[in-house]
Amino acid sequence: MLRKIRAIADYQFGKGAGDTLFPDEVSVTISKKTKKIRHVYLGDSLLATLKPTVGLFSLTVEGARRLINGMRPPRLWVQVQDDVASFIEEGGDVFAKHVTNCDGEIRPAEEVIVIDGRKRVLAVGRSVLSGDEMKAFRRGVAVRVRRGSLKKVKKPTTK
Repeated sequence: MLRKIRAIADYQFGKGAGDTLFPDEVSVTISKKTKKIRHVYLGDSLLATLKPTVGLFSLTVEGARRLINGMRPPRLWVQVQDDVASFIEEGGDVFAKHVTNCDGEIRPAEEVIVIDGRKRVLAVGRSVLSGDEMKAFRRGVAVRVRRGSLKKVKKPTTK
């Protein structure tokens, strides 16, 4: 199972992402209904959720930190102006006018990591625009933020 989730991460985030994101100590939860992989945890921290409809991962902020800090060069990142960092950390969407730089290979509807000027992870979400469009456009939403870094995700307790 570890080989499978690492292969999916390598496909989605680039070669080496699987080993960076999912060390040997991860635990995987399986859906009771479908018997497929649902969540990947490292200790009590949720790293990613495998979306059954598309077969790709939705990252948490902790998973994004592992990728940004461990991958050289990182992929699928969007850097924003520092003056809007607190708005994005709270879950606000990223507007194109606030994007200072980004990975040029981003395509619309991809999982992206939002960072500030110091490479600190602010949020994770879905791109609305391509990387080139994010750099060129001055209007509109560039990234729909799913989760800002100010919210914690804990492993659910079973009763």
